[in-house]
Amino acid sequence: MKSLRRLYEKYKEIANYLIFGVLTTVVSLGVYYGLASTVLDPENPIQLQTANVLSWIAAVTFAYVTNRIFVFHSHDRHIFREAASFYGARVLTLLMDMGIMFVSVTLLHMNDKIAKLIVQVVVTVANYVFSKLLVFRKKAQKPQPERHTDAAQE
Repeated sequence: MKSLRRLYEKYKEIANYLIFGVLTTVVSLGVYYGLASTVLDPENPIQLQTANVLSWIAAVTFAYVTNRIFVFHSHDRHIFREAASFYGARVLTLLMDMGIMFVSVTLLHMNDKIAKLIVQVVVTVANYVFSKLLVFRKKAQKPQPERHTDAAQE
């Protein structure tokens, strides 16, 4: 048990990202599947993308909150700038998501549920990289100049 704990501590950020990534995927898939099985028709390309975008909005909102608090432990006081950066990075992966869904479902006639699962893996990896390198990167601390007191100079 101790070795498992040490392993978790060593890879805590990645482990937490994966845990919350799985939960984010559950949110995304739950919203997508819920919409695609009830009110939207995935056979219609516009409705397919509508379900996809709505699932994205729900998932990104959930991901921002959990990544900020539990994964990257951000204390940035500029929360709106940070959130805008997070959503901006996610727009890039949304475009990837939509492109892959369009090609796989609309052009290649792949099952939309299977395609969505594959897309989630690709998007999860890309989201971690963008979050780590762009959104929640640790700011380098400026070195503090040494202070000299009058007593030290005498």
